[in-house]
Amino acid sequence: INPQASTYMLEEIDNFYIVCDAHPLVEGHILIIPKQHISCIGEYPENLFNEFLKLNGKVSQFLIKEYKLVSSFEHGIFGQTVFHSHIHYLPFNGKPTDIVPENKLSVIPTLSELKNLLKKDKGYLFFSIRDKLMSVDVEIATPRFFRDRFAKVLAKPERGNWKTMHINQDLMKQAKKDNENTQAKWKSFF
Repeated sequence: INPQASTYMLEEIDNFYIVCDAHPLVEGHILIIPKQHISCIGEYPENLFNEFLKLNGKVSQFLIKEYKLVSSFEHGIFGQTVFHSHIHYLPFNGKPTDIVPENKLSVIPTLSELKNLLKKDKGYLFFSIRDKLMSVDVEIATPRFFRDRFAKVLAKPERGNWKTMHINQDLMKQAKKDNENTQAKWKSFF
């Protein structure tokens, strides 16, 4: 695991890490990262996919309990700036069109559908708000697609680009505080 990612470890299990995002958009920004090098959820073999589903439920349950909200996203190859699967979770309660005002969205029935989208389109853009799962038309994909859009809607555009955030000492001090708060809540929750 990248040393930055392991700075705010929440949990390590056989095949995955659960960590605070080293460059959080908001307090409660968590990543699930497989140990095995895999590009996206759509490529997970069945055993990892099933383990991931349990972790997805655990992280979602934590965010709902502690922050009353949960959203998630994965760039599914398109829009990745780190070329290894990592699924973002954060407290967010807006509308899908807040993130994708172009309204180029499709509701997907289950996370299993990501395997089909990967086969069909060679990638995908996936996000959820509460229990609504969606994919975005890949024609509008850009690097950091979801990070930038969530950051803007959360009124924290300066946190969208993690590379520039990383060199801003004031932002990184706030990020450290956000992550320490998340770690403390995780520890008391589990």
